[in-house]
Amino acid sequence: MSVDATTVRRIAHLARIAVSDAEVPHLQGELNAILAFVEQLSEVNVEGVEPMTSVTPMEMKKRADLVNDGEIVDAIVRNAPDTTDHFFLVPKVVE
Repeated sequence: MSVDATTVRRIAHLARIAVSDAEVPHLQGELNAILAFVEQLSEVNVEGVEPMTSVTPMEMKKRADLVNDGEIVDAIVRNAPDTTDHFFLVPKVVE
């Protein structure tokens, strides 16, 4: 796949990048080189290769999924104007 000058101008327009007519040939060459590299990547045989998220094998650190109050309930509601049973009380605004 190759990019022509019209496509370069369209890409620049979509990216909101001001490109002068003198810059178009250079960008056309750059984009064509990038696309050629991507086409090379499709030639690599990846059959049987597991997808990975890191180059080093590791497990995600997980915490227990426990429901708790964070043990700081008193500190959270300390500055509230009105509370009941560790809940914020707010004035009624809808009839």
